[in-house]
Amino acid sequence: MVLQSIEITATLAVPQSPFHNLHWNSALELSIDCFVCERIGRTTRFELGAERAICSGDSRTDRHYTAARMSAFDTGAAKDQITLRAVVDYWFAPFHDAKRDVAATPLTRGYGSPWVRLHLGYHCPEHNASGAFSDQTNLVRPCPTPCEHCAVPIAESREVPRVRLLT
Repeated sequence: MVLQSIEITATLAVPQSPFHNLHWNSALELSIDCFVCERIGRTTRFELGAERAICSGDSRTDRHYTAARMSAFDTGAAKDQITLRAVVDYWFAPFHDAKRDVAATPLTRGYGSPWVRLHLGYHCPEHNASGAFSDQTNLVRPCPTPCEHCAVPIAESREVPRVRLLT
C-alpha cells in the first residue's frame, strides 16, 4: 500500500457588487481508484474533519467508506477573486478492476488529472436567501454563475481547478 497526497487549488473571479458573501464549502469530490471495492475512477466524497471518505461504488446502494481524508483546507479572498487550496490523502493498493478488465494504477506526475468538484455557498442580500453551486474540472470556461434568487453574476470560473500530486 502507498499513501498518496493530492493538492487541489481553484480560483474564481468575483464581481465587486452586489456582495453575496461567497464562500467555499468544506466538501469536495474527486475521482480516484478504490481498492476497497476494487473499481477504478470512483467518485469519492471528502468532508473536512471526517476521518474517512465515501466512495460512490457502482450505485447509490454500493457506497462505502474508504481509506482517504481531507488533511488540509484553506481559503482566501482578494479584491476580485476567491481561492481554495485543499489537500486530500488516500491509500492506494494495486488491484484489477474486473468489471472494466483493467489494472488500477497509482497517480503519477505523468498521469492525467483526476476529475474534481468543489462546492460553494452564498447569501443573496436582496432576497435574504442562501444558495449553492459547484465548480468542477470538466466545465466549459469561462463559466459564469448567477445568483439563483436575483440573477446577478456572483462568480466566474475562468481556469480549471488544478490537481497536483504531492507524494
